[in-house]
Amino acid sequence: MTYYIADLHFGHNNILSFDNRMFPSIEVHDAELVTRWNEVVSPDDTVWILGDVSWYGPQRTTEILGELNGTKNLVTGNHDKRMIRSRDVRDCFAEIVPYKEIELEGGGGIVLCHYPIPCFNNHFYGWFHLYGHVHNSFEWNMMKQAKYQMEALYNTPCRMYNVGCMLPYMNYTPRTLSEIAEANEKNEEEEDENE
Repeated sequence: MTYYIADLHFGHNNILSFDNRMFPSIEVHDAELVTRWNEVVSPDDTVWILGDVSWYGPQRTTEILGELNGTKNLVTGNHDKRMIRSRDVRDCFAEIVPYKEIELEGGGGIVLCHYPIPCFNNHFYGWFHLYGHVHNSFEWNMMKQAKYQMEALYNTPCRMYNVGCMLPYMNYTPRTLSEIAEANEKNEEEEDENE
C-alpha cells in the first residue's frame, strides 16, 4: 500500500498555534503523529512525505524517522534543506526528490510536489496532484479557487489535493490516494450543498 502526507513539522513549537493543532505541547504532537502513522502504515508499505518533515536537528529527526513504519520517500519542502544535509537523515529515505511523477497501474498518474501547481502536468488527462505547503491558510483557499476556475473553464475535474497533515480528512495520518480523493469529493459535495 502507498500513503501520502505533508507538513509533519516534528519539533516545530510554533506550528501548534499556526495550524491550530489540537495538541498541548510539541512532545505530545510528535508522539501522536508517530502513533497515528504506525496505526495505518505497516513495515511493508510505502509513504511519500511531501515536505516539511522536521525542525529538529539530524539526530532527533533520524530517531523519529526510525520509529515510523514503512519505506519513506521525501519530496522536499522549503523547510527540509538543512535537514537533508545530514547523511544519517538522507539514509532514512529510499528517495529524495524536489518533484515526482508516478504512473498508476491502469492508467493515469500522480504529480507530487510540496508546492501546489494549478496547471500541473496531465491535469487534462485525469492525473492527480498532491501537495502541501499552504496548510489550511488563505493560500489553500486560493488554490481551491484556482481548482474551481480550472474545472469551470475546462469542464473537466481538476484533481489537485492538499495533503497537509492538519487537514480534517488527513487527521495527522498518512492516507492512500483513494482515501484522499474520496474525502475531497465528499467535502466538495457538502460545500456545493451549503451554497
